[in-house]
Amino acid sequence: MSQATVRPRRTPGESPLAGRFALFAECLLTGVWITVAALPLVTYPAAFAAGSRHLRRHTAHEGGGLGAFAADFRAALRGGWLAGLAGWAAAGAVWVDVRAVRAGLPGGPLVGAVGVLALIGLAVAGLRAAARWEPGASWRSLLAAAGRRTLVDPAGSFLLVGGLAVVVCSAWFSAPLAVPVLGAVAAAAVAVEERHRHR
Repeated sequence: MSQATVRPRRTPGESPLAGRFALFAECLLTGVWITVAALPLVTYPAAFAAGSRHLRRHTAHEGGGLGAFAADFRAALRGGWLAGLAGWAAAGAVWVDVRAVRAGLPGGPLVGAVGVLALIGLAVAGLRAAARWEPGASWRSLLAAAGRRTLVDPAGSFLLVGGLAVVVCSAWFSAPLAVPVLGAVAAAAVAVEERHRHR
């Protein structure tokens, strides 16, 4: 795939529109699954990994469904909860930076801006790592490689930043809208990784 979109393989006799609509519907459903799996808060990397793997199976017309998603989620959770905990720790550090900016500390605006940019970069690297996750993969290795791809593939990274912005805007407009959009973000991460792999 040369474009940053996930293109489903069509079955014989299926129209292009039907295939795209089926993928869109699958993304929305996957967003619901990701949201439910991420409710314990530290499980969001495993939830995105399972959702991304489900979407990869769907576009390849391989078997899957809720049972396969749940099995992948349990497998991804083995090291994924530590990645989730580290993500929350990074978010906490940025929150402290932002508080320092508001308190008027010298150099605060620069430190705050760097902290926010670093947090966005970590979120993008986390999405890219989840999009490449396979059972048995090491989260540490996945995140290290995803961090490198985040820097060397700025176009793909900016696409994911846009996806995250859509989630934030959807949640600001109406919180329930953010739930299905998470599936679209997982699909975007899969597409970005496929685009990078084929370049």
